[in-house]
Amino acid sequence: MKRVKAAKNQVIRPMEAKSVPILPAGANWVYEPKWDGFRCLALKDGKTIGLQGKSGKPLDRYFPEVIEAIASIGVRRLALDGELLIRIDGELSFDALQMRLHPAESRIRKLSIETPAIFTAFDTLLSEGGRSISAEPFGQRHKALCNISAGFKQQHLSLTEQTANLKTAQGWLDKGFAGTDGVIAKQTDLDYRFGERSMLKVKRIRTADCVVGGFRYAQGSELVGSLLLGLYNDKGLLDHVGFTSAFAKEDRKALTARLEKLVGPPGFTGDAPGGPSRWATERSTKWQPLKTKLVVEVSFDHVTGGRFRHGTRLLRWRLDKAPKQCTMEQIT
Repeated sequence: MKRVKAAKNQVIRPMEAKSVPILPAGANWVYEPKWDGFRCLALKDGKTIGLQGKSGKPLDRYFPEVIEAIASIGVRRLALDGELLIRIDGELSFDALQMRLHPAESRIRKLSIETPAIFTAFDTLLSEGGRSISAEPFGQRHKALCNISAGFKQQHLSLTEQTANLKTAQGWLDKGFAGTDGVIAKQTDLDYRFGERSMLKVKRIRTADCVVGGFRYAQGSELVGSLLLGLYNDKGLLDHVGFTSAFAKEDRKALTARLEKLVGPPGFTGDAPGGPSRWATERSTKWQPLKTKLVVEVSFDHVTGGRFRHGTRLLRWRLDKAPKQCTMEQIT
């Protein structure tokens, strides 16, 4: 089958969401899980199929199982907005998605069988008859999407959950619905606004007490750039789980002096930063181990593969907390 040459001639800029602290309320709002995958537009025009990433770059070659699934939908023209996801042992894995961005087609084919992806749709720019409906309100577009999703015959396609009940949506936010990291709020009377942050998102923010197992100097500086965070696993070993660099510039000199006095073993006794990884750089492997004396409380929004998905925010130093009390149970 032919594939869409996305990004050369035409790039569709998907509508995005801006962060807000609480979910909006009102009769014209509906809520959906905020998926943590690769934002993607699934395009079909006859036998021409394509997957376009948010940046406009094509993702076709990396997800052949999704290309085949899109081809199986019984409409001639499609323009679906959604998210590419991979689940491993029931948990969303962003790392597995990243591993798909591999230069070897044989490797991609192997992974497409071992860890297949799912395209989860949450909007459509075309009706089931192929007519442009981007100017129509989301409520109408969603009805068209439901009609199209009736033709999802393969396991690699799904329709996202949706609710108009604020209490239900708040429950998703509080409990982390299906491994998601927040909730998206959409107005039912809003047209599709290309490239604009016209939807709202509320992230699920959690906190954890972590051991400072090491640190990195800022690039080109003799001052600390980031703290490396650890949690003890069920074997009593300290695993690296992420980092934080959210401290004031004026505090870096004093913090550096404090950390340098603690440089030395044991540092991380389990999974350590800078281990073998195709994503590692020379700079990312250089870090200073510390005696396990310091504990910090950080806020985070998502965990994948036993690590914080993004950088965390430093909330406070926990002088009252023993390092051994900082276990992986906080983030599982």
